[in-house]
Amino acid sequence: MEVILLERIEKLGQMGDVVNVKPGYARNYLLPRGKALRATSENIDRFESDRGQLEATNLEQRKEAEAVAAKLEGFSCVLLRQASEGAQLYGSVSAHNIADAASETGVSLTRRQVQLDRPIKTLGVHRVRVMLHPEVIVGIDVNVARSAEEAESQATAAARPEAPAEGTEEPLANVAAKAPDEAAETAEASEDTEAPDEAGEAGDSPA
Repeated sequence: MEVILLERIEKLGQMGDVVNVKPGYARNYLLPRGKALRATSENIDRFESDRGQLEATNLEQRKEAEAVAAKLEGFSCVLLRQASEGAQLYGSVSAHNIADAASETGVSLTRRQVQLDRPIKTLGVHRVRVMLHPEVIVGIDVNVARSAEEAESQATAAARPEAPAEGTEEPLANVAAKAPDEAAETAEASEDTEAPDEAGEAGDSPA
């Protein structure tokens, strides 16, 4: 199915792009959430006539998101959970849990903004993506621990630069600049998998 995007969709296209997606993805996610319109000649004409207003609204929303992003620089939240000796949680941490924990610290987030492709099931400091706006995505640290003391220890360890492997002679300047390599959680879906992953649902549209 061809649709015209009303905002930037990661891995799919920019506002105004006409892209081909699977019908289920369009009907269940893009169309009902106002992210796209069916690419009929009538809707394309409608988009072009409204384009100036849409771009102005998008710019205003992006500026607001960038202001929030600045406040989230270096942000982390702690979630205390029970876990086994092997660091496996008795349960899991969802996008909803993370949004609630952030809100308790004065940072207002929704679960749809928290980008998790699967719940967190282990202790540790996890780097999680937060989509404040289709063009403004930031990373926050989610520190999952059994106690406040363990959370503090994990945060200290995560912030400590990696030492070079034994036998290497890497310059100290490079060593000091290194931080643990943490893969960002990626997905456009909410925690209950309401929205499928754009990359998996898109047809032959551009990445």
